[in-house]
Amino acid sequence: MAFFDSNSAVFQITDTGGTLRDISAYIIAINGLPGPRELNDVTALGDTGRKWFPTLQDVTITLELLYDDTATTGPEVILGPLRTHTAAVAFDYGPKGKTATFLKYSGTCWVRDFEITTQVGRQVMSRLELKVQGVVTRGTY
Repeated sequence: MAFFDSNSAVFQITDTGGTLRDISAYIIAINGLPGPRELNDVTALGDTGRKWFPTLQDVTITLELLYDDTATTGPEVILGPLRTHTAAVAFDYGPKGKTATFLKYSGTCWVRDFEITTQVGRQVMSRLELKVQGVVTRGTY
């Protein structure tokens, strides 16, 4: 059994200019991948237990990030404009890094919510909620 340190994980998202940007250095937590799929109840009269039929994926990705507005590199500069962007953008996530043959989850998404949180005595943080358009694809780098 192999275990991996989460500091090797990679999350990349395409900016409004079409460039895939690695924002991993700012991420504290990633939640939601690969994500759920809906199951329709197809139980009929006379069945002795529930039956299910798989249908659509409904994936929401949540990122918690350190806030940084450094021009050209900070997540605020990359993610802020995506909040009002008019097209879905590509993302990919490598739980143990982006070395060739490593597992990768990818797809396209919309920025559903981007918020900056400030609290006395704490680092300024941001939270990003992405809504996947279509399906999350499982592959390799």
